[in-house]
Amino acid sequence: MQIEQQIAEIQNVVDDVLKMAVGKGATQAEASMSKVQGIAVSSRMKEVENVEFTNDGGLGISVYVGKHKGSASTADLSTQALALTVEKAIDIARYTSEDPCTGLADEQLMATEFPDLELYHPQDLDPQHAMRVAIDAETAALEYDPRIVNSDGASYNANLGMRVYGNTHGINAGYPSSRYSLSCMMIGAQGDDMQRDYAYTVSRKPDGLKAAAEVGREASEATVSRLGAQKINTANVPVLLHKDVASSLFGHYVSAISGGSLYRRSSFLLDKLGEQIFPEWLNIEEKPRLKGGLASSNFDAEGVVTRDLNVVENGRLAHYLFTTYSSRKMGTTSTGHAGGIHNWIIGDTGHSDADLLQEMGTGLLVTELMGQGVSVVTGDYSRGAAGFWVENGIIQYPVHEITIAGNLKQMYANIRAIGRERDVRGGVQTGSVLIDNMKIAGN
Repeated sequence: MQIEQQIAEIQNVVDDVLKMAVGKGATQAEASMSKVQGIAVSSRMKEVENVEFTNDGGLGISVYVGKHKGSASTADLSTQALALTVEKAIDIARYTSEDPCTGLADEQLMATEFPDLELYHPQDLDPQHAMRVAIDAETAALEYDPRIVNSDGASYNANLGMRVYGNTHGINAGYPSSRYSLSCMMIGAQGDDMQRDYAYTVSRKPDGLKAAAEVGREASEATVSRLGAQKINTANVPVLLHKDVASSLFGHYVSAISGGSLYRRSSFLLDKLGEQIFPEWLNIEEKPRLKGGLASSNFDAEGVVTRDLNVVENGRLAHYLFTTYSSRKMGTTSTGHAGGIHNWIIGDTGHSDADLLQEMGTGLLVTELMGQGVSVVTGDYSRGAAGFWVENGIIQYPVHEITIAGNLKQMYANIRAIGRERDVRGGVQTGSVLIDNMKIAGN
């Protein structure tokens, strides 16, 4: 069956469910359904370890009886099962407390145009191909260097899916999507020292992935580079967050400017709209309609249209991010962020990765972060780290068993430079980030 026909059939199911809900007394209703087919293959030491096929799907409905909300879901799409699911949602709504902020997003915010964002690039879910890709990655990794002594495995994943959302304001829209990924993790040894590291690639397109052998070599190169890691003394030095881990720095910013943190008054950026948070040269753009983007969408999880947004302008906090519920709590309007952000493009200073090392001079290059020691309430930041000690812009030796600490407010203000070579494997696209000064806890 063609994907367009499948989406049309799901839209019919969503339409039927919404009509049932209204017929049973709901004043408003919304329903969403997703279906995913996929294959996942893992190998270890060039032997296939697991082959898993998935074929999942389910429909969820939320009904509003006045200001009372009830939700239910089902994987059974028979007429009887759908009717029962609607009844359960209605029953739940009768017992929930009244909430003046609940309900659908405002009708005028609904998406009405649905251009093709080129998110769907299907390929047969061929287990032989998946096995070959995983084993090719491991083979290249194991042959890279004699210090690579073992493998923690390679994994290939391919998923083809679709999503449909509809509500009683009249929106009933869907789109297909695809996602492919390959990862490899290796173990190296040098004397008594053992280290592990990994590499991965992800794309909407199967031919957008890096070659399997390249991923394997990158995993082993990263592993070997960590052998002989040392501890360093406690100090205050510049820190360069490698682009592979730098996106997490902006992930904390997302949490701090999201409506849920704001209306609970649990954000260090509460009441900071328009204030200088980053250096004046830094801009952050959100691009929801980016063709083939890993976080692209015409509408959010509530049907609200997504739009290009200058999240940070000249270093200033230009916009908070709201869902319908959080916007009503704060007396404002949804920004289309139910379900998350949509392709953040972090501005840069034009530096290459090599330039950033020279700009830093002497300090710490961080390539791995561990732990969850970050408070969005206060901005306090403390995480385990590993990476490389740098002197005069030249990497000297690997380091481990250290902690980097600071406060996000100062860290954001003290960003000296951001590299132009971006990691585009997620919803935040950023280069490596150089921060002027942080506390390094070591020996």
